[in-house]
Amino acid sequence: MKKNLLLFIIISSTIKMAAAQDTVKQERFSFHFQQTIITQYKPAFSADYSGLNSLSPRSETQSSITSTFFGAARLWKGAEFYFNPEISGGAGLSKTLGVAGFPNGETFRVGSAEPKIYIARLYFKQNFEWGTEKDTIAPDANVLGGLKSKRYFSVAAGKFGMADFFDGNNFSHDPRGQFMNWALMDNGAWDYPANTRGYTIGVYTELGQPTWTLRFALTMVVTKANSSIWDSKIAKANTQTLEYEKRYDIDGQKGTLRLLGFRNNGKFGNYNLAVAQNPTAPNVDTTQAYGRHKYGFGINADQYLSKDFGVFAKASWNDGHTETWFFTEIDRSITFGGVLKGTKWKRDDDELGLAFIGNGLSGPHRNYLAAGGYGFLIGDGKLNYAPEMIAEVYYKIDAFQKKFFITPDYQFILNPAYNKDRGPVNVFSIRAHVEF
Repeated sequence: MKKNLLLFIIISSTIKMAAAQDTVKQERFSFHFQQTIITQYKPAFSADYSGLNSLSPRSETQSSITSTFFGAARLWKGAEFYFNPEISGGAGLSKTLGVAGFPNGETFRVGSAEPKIYIARLYFKQNFEWGTEKDTIAPDANVLGGLKSKRYFSVAAGKFGMADFFDGNNFSHDPRGQFMNWALMDNGAWDYPANTRGYTIGVYTELGQPTWTLRFALTMVVTKANSSIWDSKIAKANTQTLEYEKRYDIDGQKGTLRLLGFRNNGKFGNYNLAVAQNPTAPNVDTTQAYGRHKYGFGINADQYLSKDFGVFAKASWNDGHTETWFFTEIDRSITFGGVLKGTKWKRDDDELGLAFIGNGLSGPHRNYLAAGGYGFLIGDGKLNYAPEMIAEVYYKIDAFQKKFFITPDYQFILNPAYNKDRGPVNVFSIRAHVEF
């Protein structure tokens, strides 16, 4: 009798689960929009000297704006198509020069002061699923709502952002709604493949299981550092990125650990060779040759300590022999911090975030800058080296029904561009973000 009752309960539960799954709507088309405006001000600061790529020691105010339309569609079973036109304009402080951990993450998408429209993402994705365990996916930007198996393999090809798929973090990943600093968007020493606006062309694959995910991408390389022209010699100019993500619970609170490795290949310059060729005014671009590479790794973790409070930490490293090509001039980086929801003061959708950053350079990179060399982002003409140290705090205010947010932000930058002879720098920001 007891066995029959147990069997009846199991069958009833299975039927109820199946019925619930049948009622979940598979979103056929998805349309979303975002706009982010960031205005930053820095007071004047002390500097013993300045170079071509220095942050200006004068007081300064600059603004950036990005607007994105997110379109997605299901084509057939497992097939998805994504199209994102985007417009951006404005500028970063000092033309986005002079700080490796730059304070405005949106300026990575700004190529000129005048607003320009371009295709941010255009890619096709095919999913292959198996197993009976399902996740319910909530509709979002570039996310088609519905049911998805916890066991799947997917492949995507086209134009996308590496940060769309890799190096995610629940508390420190999106400058449109979280911390604004570049070194808090992603692991700082990951010179991740992108054009000047932050997007790349390639193939991405993902193997998903209930508690872990394995990702790999093969992408193209631009012809010049921080440029937008793609190198057609794909056999010589390419990148490989691999990431393992493990999800777990500690005392009922969710946590995630991500391990990332990368190798970039292309026509890169070599710091040591540049200094050897011209010890008083080295130029790394004159040493460019195919066959060069940059490799490195990153560790990235986040952990909820309660439903309203979570912490994160990241650490990354690259070999630092060849010039920075895509992201920013960081060869070693450690970041950590936390985010607290405003539940205790009856502001459930407000957030208070605090984070700390420590950035460093490899020996060859440091010697190159000290000899008077310039990268595409930093270079003061000489260098009194010290790690670049940054603290950031923000308070995100839900101004209207989780659609419109206003965020005051403050960043303290010690040793900008790794130079003890300049700074410290104070940056005050205000961000307005709308999404629907």
